[in-house]
Amino acid sequence: MSRRVVITGYGVISPLGNEVGTFWNNIRAGKSGIKKIESEDYKDINTKIGGYIDDFPAEEYFDKKELGKYDLFVQYAYAAAKQALDQAQLDLENMNKERFGVYVGSGIGGIDTTLENHKLLLERGSRRVSPFMVPMMISNMATGIIAIKTGFKGPSFSPVSACATGNHAIGEAYLNIKHGYSDGILAGGAEATINPLSFAGFSRMRAMSTRNDYPEQASRPFDRERDGFVMSEGSGVLLLEEYEHAKQRGATILGEIVGYGSTTDAYHITSPDYEGAARAMKLALDMGGINPKDVDYINAHGTSTPEGDKSETKAIKSVFGDHAYKLKVSSTKSMTGHHFGAAGGIEAIITLKGVMENIAPPTINYENPDEECDLDYVPNEAVKTEIKYAVSNGFGFGGHNAVLAFKKFEN
Repeated sequence: MSRRVVITGYGVISPLGNEVGTFWNNIRAGKSGIKKIESEDYKDINTKIGGYIDDFPAEEYFDKKELGKYDLFVQYAYAAAKQALDQAQLDLENMNKERFGVYVGSGIGGIDTTLENHKLLLERGSRRVSPFMVPMMISNMATGIIAIKTGFKGPSFSPVSACATGNHAIGEAYLNIKHGYSDGILAGGAEATINPLSFAGFSRMRAMSTRNDYPEQASRPFDRERDGFVMSEGSGVLLLEEYEHAKQRGATILGEIVGYGSTTDAYHITSPDYEGAARAMKLALDMGGINPKDVDYINAHGTSTPEGDKSETKAIKSVFGDHAYKLKVSSTKSMTGHHFGAAGGIEAIITLKGVMENIAPPTINYENPDEECDLDYVPNEAVKTEIKYAVSNGFGFGGHNAVLAFKKFEN
C-alpha cells in the first residue's frame, strides 16, 4: 500500500515570530532574528549573539503549574503543535485517535533543566534536585506532552540526529502514513539551547560566528567571509495527513510531501562528506519520481560554516548537474540562525510556504561570492518564481543526512 501524504497544518515558535503569518512575512522580507546577548554570563565566551526568543506567549498555552514542570523546549514544541492542530481544524472529539501519532524530536532536549539541577546539587545538595528533573530533561518529552494533551494514541517517536532531527521526524512520519500505519502525525522538532555551556562548547570548536558587533549580519551562508553558524531556539511542527482522510473531512490542503531520503556519511563526527548528502537528495527525488530538472527550489542546510556550505554546494552539483545553476538555492538560516533539532521543522514550513506562494526566500548577508560556492543563492531579496517541486536539506553532526521533497498540491 502506498498513499499520498499531505500537510494540513503547521505551527512555529522562533526569533522571527511566534506564529506562521508573522514568521513568514519576516522571512520573505529578509529580516534577521539574531540579537546581541547582554548577559554577563557570556562575557568570557567568544560568541555573544544568538537567535533567542524573548516574547514567547507561554500563558496562551499553559497554566502556571504546568510551566514549572515543562522545560522550555517542550513548551515551544507543544505551542507549535497546537497551532498546527488549530489550523487543521481536526475534530478531536470525534476522531480515531489511535490512527494519529506524534513524531517530534530534539537534538539536545532539556539542557537548561539539567544545568539548573546540577547547580542545585552542587550548591544545596541532592534534596534540592527537582523530582521533575528527569521527565523535564529527556528528549522524548516533547512528543510525550503533545500526545497527552491531544490524546493521540498512535505511534510516537522522538529522533535524535543533531541538526537532521526535524527532517528525520517528518520523513519517518511521512513513511508511516504512506505505508498505511497511520492517518495523521504531528511531526517536527524543538530546541532550547541558549545557555553559556552550549555557547562555550561550540565556541571551543570554533564553529560559531564571532561577529558580535553586527548580530544581524553574522549568519552569512555561502558568503566568502562566513565564519560560523549562529545558535537559535524554537520549534516547527507540521500535521501530516493521509490525502483521502484529509479530503473526506474537508480539510484545507497546504501541500504534499512526495519523497524522503536518509543516509549516513560514516566518515567523520563533525566534518561532512558531500557524497552522503548527495545520496540523500537523490533518494528523496527517486522516491517522489522527480526528475532533478523539475526541481525549482532547494532550502539548503547552509549553516554558514566554511566547510559545510562548500560541501553542500558540491553535493547539489553532483545530483543536479547543469541544472544546479538554474534552480534557486537559499539558506534561511541567514535570517533565523541555526535551530539545531528544530531546524528541519521550521525550514519545512518555509519550504512549504515558498511552494504555496511561488516565492524563493533570500539568503541575506550574501555580499562576497565564493568561487567554491557558485550557485544562485537568491542573494539578499526574495524572488517570485514558479515552484512545483522543492527540496529541504538537513545534515547533522555524526554524518546524519535527511532530505524532504515537497510538491505543490494538485487534486
